[in-house]
Amino acid sequence: MKTILFQGDSITDCGRGAGLGCGYPLLVTASLGCEHPNEYTFYNRGISGNRIVDLYARIKQDIINLKPDYISFLIGVNDVWHEIVGHNGVEADKFEKIYCMLIEEIKQALPNVKIMILEPFCLRAHATENTEECPDKWNMFNSEVKKRAEKAKKIAEKYNLSFISLQDKFDDVANKAENTYWLYDGVHPTAMGHELIKQEWLKSFNSIK
Repeated sequence: MKTILFQGDSITDCGRGAGLGCGYPLLVTASLGCEHPNEYTFYNRGISGNRIVDLYARIKQDIINLKPDYISFLIGVNDVWHEIVGHNGVEADKFEKIYCMLIEEIKQALPNVKIMILEPFCLRAHATENTEECPDKWNMFNSEVKKRAEKAKKIAEKYNLSFISLQDKFDDVANKAENTYWLYDGVHPTAMGHELIKQEWLKSFNSIK
């Protein structure tokens, strides 16, 4: 039986408690588990609020020790968000450096693991919208998340990993329904947003399995 691990922040966590949560990891599990009974074990180890440095700190307990055959990472928005609201973010170059360390150490410990990197994303809504306290909030969110997205893609290319682009997908569907239909606050997906991520996740998985 193969092991699949979902890693990231609150978008992956999605209220998981000790289970899979109610987001894209659950949707992926339902789809793959139904189509391929007893072929996969699924773990969700996303933690709300995590930045790349927090994820790296959990590398042994929540990644290597689980011995996954497949890992997907969705991380980056908190590296921006925490800087905007609390001056405790992770700047883009350090984000890249720590992400590379994470990948290299995982590949060294688990040389046969297959890794997928999901692109961080955002849309304009109440969590990312300008406020009186932060009149340039949207431009900061948009530009800085894009920088982390560029770094994530660069890392995927450097280590020959599967990269799942998501910002363009959310931009496209935002032309069909309002931003909050997909990301209820501009960051966290609705059920429909999680379904979009699930569909892109499965496309990537099916190309590398």
